[in-house]
Amino acid sequence: MMMETLVHDYNAAEKIYGDSFLRAVTGEEAATLKKKLRFPEFQRQLKSQLKEKIQDMKDEGLLDKENNVTDKGLELASLVSTMQELDNLQTKGLGERKAKKVFRYGDKENVRKYRKGDRYQDLAIKSSIKTALRRGHTSLHPEDLTVYERSDKGKIHLIYALDASGSMKGNKLGLCKKAGIALAYKAIEEKDNVGLIVFGAKVQEVVEPTQDFALFLKALSRVKAKAQTDLAATIQKAIELFPRENVTKHLIIITDAVPTVGDNPEKTTLDYVEQAANQGITVSLIGISLDNESLSFAKKLIDIGKGRLYMLKNLENLDSIVLEDYYGLK
Repeated sequence: MMMETLVHDYNAAEKIYGDSFLRAVTGEEAATLKKKLRFPEFQRQLKSQLKEKIQDMKDEGLLDKENNVTDKGLELASLVSTMQELDNLQTKGLGERKAKKVFRYGDKENVRKYRKGDRYQDLAIKSSIKTALRRGHTSLHPEDLTVYERSDKGKIHLIYALDASGSMKGNKLGLCKKAGIALAYKAIEEKDNVGLIVFGAKVQEVVEPTQDFALFLKALSRVKAKAQTDLAATIQKAIELFPRENVTKHLIIITDAVPTVGDNPEKTTLDYVEQAANQGITVSLIGISLDNESLSFAKKLIDIGKGRLYMLKNLENLDSIVLEDYYGLK
């Protein structure tokens, strides 16, 4: 199937498989590969080469007899994607968020008198010394001690909802996966929970908000692009997955199209967004090259969902946008 697509429509093959994947399996740069594919002897050589690579992957336990990716293959894919994205985060300087620092126990706010049981880490040293000096003390007395009050930063539960419809094939889906890795890594590092919903014509993958990074990665690595876009089912599933308690609940949707499944998909989707909003769930949308119709729908969605709308054409900075949305919750 890959050979047929390469020979008859190279541009389509590049969209489906992505430049980096084609380079890996053929050993050729895009421009060179496109020229060589015109020659029958090269086609025969390449077909033989692809068969050898498939057999090598079977020998290594990455593919089973039916050419399906094994658990070992999925784990390797997760590991490779993670390492690539973490290198990318470090290169871009996205390791630390630019917003104000949030402490595990909350932000430092006003000071008050020290009470038994307060954490010594919260002592307001300068304030305590000033109090002692005002009282004419040459050393700190217990009654001079003051501590910072900390506002509760609260627990954040996120769900990363990824469109895996047919138009997301190739490099587009790959970059979306890497952005999901960046989000999961930083959210879990901040002690927040992150979940996953992958949707096409129906919901394909679901991970309840968790701190299990490996679980999130394994589900993300299984994602393949196919079929249409059912946003309504995605938001309905998100409502089910979020906890009922009073915590920050936020859904990030990445899509390149309006919903296409159902009799009145846009109205059904907006109805579910309203249900989500009534349960304290905010919804942001990252739109990839949306047309005017899709943009109009996206604006209605985030207006009801009280989230943010991001419009992208270049996906190279997608991870920055996803993290910006997450940090905006702090």
